[in-house]
Amino acid sequence: MDRAQPGSGVRERLGRILFARVAGPSGPENRARIHNTPGPRWFGPDRPVRRVHGDASMFIGGLRALLLQSLHPLAMAAVAGHSGFKGDPWGRLQRTSTFLAVTTFGTADHAQEAVDRVRSVHERVRGTAPSGEPYHAADPHLLCWVHIAEVDSFLRAHQRYGARPLDGAGCDGYIHDMATVAHALGVPDPPHDRAELAERIAAYRPELRATQEALDAARFILLHPPLPWPARPPYAVLAANAVAALPPWAREPLRLPRVPGVEEVCVRPAGKALTRTIRWAMTPPPPPA
Repeated sequence: MDRAQPGSGVRERLGRILFARVAGPSGPENRARIHNTPGPRWFGPDRPVRRVHGDASMFIGGLRALLLQSLHPLAMAAVAGHSGFKGDPWGRLQRTSTFLAVTTFGTADHAQEAVDRVRSVHERVRGTAPSGEPYHAADPHLLCWVHIAEVDSFLRAHQRYGARPLDGAGCDGYIHDMATVAHALGVPDPPHDRAELAERIAAYRPELRATQEALDAARFILLHPPLPWPARPPYAVLAANAVAALPPWAREPLRLPRVPGVEEVCVRPAGKALTRTIRWAMTPPPPPA
């Protein structure tokens, strides 16, 4: 008679809770559709984008990306005015995670359908920022900022917390893979390697500043997440590591000071331990002998 692996019940329950939170009520159906539908994919199984997006480090990378993206006033105005990140933060997370999963692992047809839906939404998102500047979510300049903030955040989190960090060629390969998605979304000339990514981020820095909307978003993300109290301590570890992964020029305007020594001794080890736990919970246990 087969025996369950030690801890398999805990792993299964924790994995279900995490998956339901990130993927939403349609998660199991979407997962089956993404992984089980036959057909060509945008990315083969050996591509770096699959390694990065399949790792638990994405939890930290995603929070870092939100904080970094908020520093562009027009991008932040579009988020504050149209995304419902406070009223429905988990819905926004679930839509984003599903889009990443479909474009990374799904068929080429399903990936294109997902891109077409996002582009349709972007066309409708327009308005005026508190500064009086007009914004349009389909603006290639804003799309590029959102893209490079995500790529930089996901890659840096993976290199720090991922199970199998990429070598130099793999890092460039990840940026190149993500350029495929960016181009499909309407970014005409996305970066394709680390040098181009660094140059593009530097070019945007004169436009970046922390508006009141950005400060409110950071406070909401870091201090007031819509979570039950038992889930807040592990979330705080993820959030602290997301902040620690930001460059000083992004932390300072968001009023996120660095505490010398604490991040290296306490924050980063806790982040690595929690990421390992999430990875363990969301990886199916081996079948019984």
